[in-house]
Amino acid sequence: MNKVLLLVAVLMMSLSSQLWAADVEAGKAKSAQCAACHGAAGISPMGIYPNLAGQKEPYLVKQINAFRLGVRKDPTMQAMVGALSDADVVNIAAYYASIK
Repeated sequence: MNKVLLLVAVLMMSLSSQLWAADVEAGKAKSAQCAACHGAAGISPMGIYPNLAGQKEPYLVKQINAFRLGVRKDPTMQAMVGALSDADVVNIAAYYASIK
């Protein structure tokens, strides 16, 4: 039951966060903390971390929010995204989605 509630919360956050217009430049600035694992331009230098460049924006929002809510469990990711606002999440997702 708790997993269902968390999933519903993630979906609602994903949908509500998409109501803001994304700011790609703000996302680029905020993504600086992501570069150590995911690469400066979203292409990871290490095989154990996924590439973020070119991912679809809604997918990135969903995954970041899943880490924020603890639906996806990874201590490093939860620490990295825990303080992000909904606008930050949308902006970061827009930035990585904009990279071809």
